[in-house]
Amino acid sequence: MNADSAVSKQKQSAPRVIDLFCGAGGFSLGAARAGFNVVYAADLNPIALETHGKNFPSSIDGLVDVSKLTGEILKSVLGGMRVDGIVGGPPCQGFSSMGKRDQKDPRNRLFYHFFRIVSEVRPSFFVVENVPGILSVENDKLRNEAFALVKKRYSLLSPICIAADQCGAPTTRERIFFIGLLKDELPAKRCSDFQPPKNVKRTTVSEALKGLPRKIDPNWQSEKEGWRKIEMPEATFFGRRLQECVPNGVGDPAALQRLRENKEVSGFLGTHHTRTVRSRFASLDYGRVDKVSKAIRLDPKGFCPTLRAGTGKDRGSYQAVRPIHPTEDRVITPREAARLQGFPDWFVFSATKWHSFQQIGNSVSPIVSERVLKVLFESLKKSRK
Repeated sequence: MNADSAVSKQKQSAPRVIDLFCGAGGFSLGAARAGFNVVYAADLNPIALETHGKNFPSSIDGLVDVSKLTGEILKSVLGGMRVDGIVGGPPCQGFSSMGKRDQKDPRNRLFYHFFRIVSEVRPSFFVVENVPGILSVENDKLRNEAFALVKKRYSLLSPICIAADQCGAPTTRERIFFIGLLKDELPAKRCSDFQPPKNVKRTTVSEALKGLPRKIDPNWQSEKEGWRKIEMPEATFFGRRLQECVPNGVGDPAALQRLRENKEVSGFLGTHHTRTVRSRFASLDYGRVDKVSKAIRLDPKGFCPTLRAGTGKDRGSYQAVRPIHPTEDRVITPREAARLQGFPDWFVFSATKWHSFQQIGNSVSPIVSERVLKVLFESLKKSRK
């Protein structure tokens, strides 16, 4: 058996996962690194799905409204193959404290539809991620409706709050995880099993950005101009996840080749600032917010706050507020944002800044999703021995 055949056989034998509301693929990457085979991913955003397809070329990607997706459709698309897990992060704008917390936002119902699909597919486990606002009293009815669809067949853990910096990512982003285990198949788990170990080394902003070019030409606006050489990171937990830990069949071949052969990475797109803006940025101390743009100056010894995604076309296409670089008087580039969110250097995003920041801001940190899903992978493997 040649090497390619061995890799293919190993991938096919791995437990299978579906990623709903996949976006660029933060959950997918965590699942793949945990040992799963991401066989299908769904999203309604064609640009996000295109990005997912570049990074996960062996996954089936569905441009679909999840509210209209059914277990029967998935069974047909996947040829009847068994699905071991379903993961996903339904849109959170209607629940987020940064948004309007609109109870009538139609996207809120997508949380319910995630559980509906779980009830129809019956995987061994599910993991759904959302903002802490999902736990507010106003959302009790929605959560209870969703849980009612699965509580007979699944053991439901209490909501788990995980901060990305506690997992080794350089951002303080907090998210709530709902986890369900199919009864009589997977052993019971405690919420504490999914919390990161206490000895995890936290990654600061300066450590995360180390080796990336600091001087960014504002005229670098095209995808071609965004490719730049970088220095190799240190072999820390975070550093290894920047360039190593590439799962079988995952990664854009061209991006992987450019990184390995030329130390080139994409996403160094510049932003034009006026002299006045640069002057304002220069006067800001670490952790302070620019009064006009509302952008925060990153503290090199601290952690990045939650990166925002901006809004889609249906909400006015407002650009996300980008943090200010800790030592340069400019906002960060998409590649710097990707590092701060925990994405590897070989992971590619949209060719445009607007879509890149939207994809990064909407994603779960792959460092967090890997830690959560690794627990489930080990449990599944042990139960099936």
